[in-house]
Amino acid sequence: MRRDSLFYQLFAQLPQTLFDLLGRDTPQGYRFDSVELKQTAFRMDGVFLPPDPSGTVYFCEVQFQRDNSFYERFFAEIFLYLRLYRQTFSDWQAVVIYPHRQVEQVSFEPYEVLVNSHRLHRVYLNELGSLEALPLSLALMQLTVLPEAEMPTAARLLAERTRTEAVPRPEAIIELITTIVLYKFTELSREEVLHMLGFTTEELKRTRFYRDVYAEVREEVYAEVREEVYAEAREEGRQEGRQEGRQEGRQEGLQQGETLVVLRQLRRRFGELPAGLEERIRQLSPPQIEALAEALLDFTALEEVFAWLNRSS
Repeated sequence: MRRDSLFYQLFAQLPQTLFDLLGRDTPQGYRFDSVELKQTAFRMDGVFLPPDPSGTVYFCEVQFQRDNSFYERFFAEIFLYLRLYRQTFSDWQAVVIYPHRQVEQVSFEPYEVLVNSHRLHRVYLNELGSLEALPLSLALMQLTVLPEAEMPTAARLLAERTRTEAVPRPEAIIELITTIVLYKFTELSREEVLHMLGFTTEELKRTRFYRDVYAEVREEVYAEVREEVYAEAREEGRQEGRQEGRQEGRQEGLQQGETLVVLRQLRRRFGELPAGLEERIRQLSPPQIEALAEALLDFTALEEVFAWLNRSS
């Protein structure tokens, strides 16, 4: 599981997660970043930057593999940062996130005084508590370390909490839950995961995945048909010598493109389509094609496509 990227997304989307870990109220104005210390090519997993120089800077590291020189590197990065950016803060704290205690470095010498100080907070995800009782941001963290057999049930629980609790940016949480499950179940598509977790079509449409993939499919199909259709339209317009001919041809080309987008999406989900079904879809009006494009993400079988067409006829 590519946890560095995953936790970066979590902190970037929900920066209050760090302060939930520390059991503190979330202060206003903090900005999360990943900082490269170029002089030594060090890169820190995450730095929470205060809004003004009187605040506290927080260093955060996610450590899922044992590294018996981890604290040497971590404190070296911290103190180099303090030297370079001292004018931007008044105090500092550090947080290290482990899946469990067995991953932590065995010997702390010669940094034991720092490891055991109030400046370092060590978090063990398997000790945070139950998913039901945790703040949603921390429950998302704990989801990353659950066994594969427990993950679908736990993910559905978090998805339901996203619907019922007053949470900021629920679409970002849907994305994070889906991404975590995808890292564990690599054979599933993102769409399959969304439906496995019980997200509705409306919730799905609010995710970046839906917008990006639908736009990608549309553009892919349009790229294939645009030149051919527009060339035919231009030729027709030249032959008839009328501007109306060119405009009509372009409009027809756009309508054909919408139809091809729907057909392409249906083939990707259900394989080769019956000839009769394809013909019925090609005969739909532009508003019907647009409505079918919205509805098809809910379909799980070709019979549902036929049923939709019967209702729309």
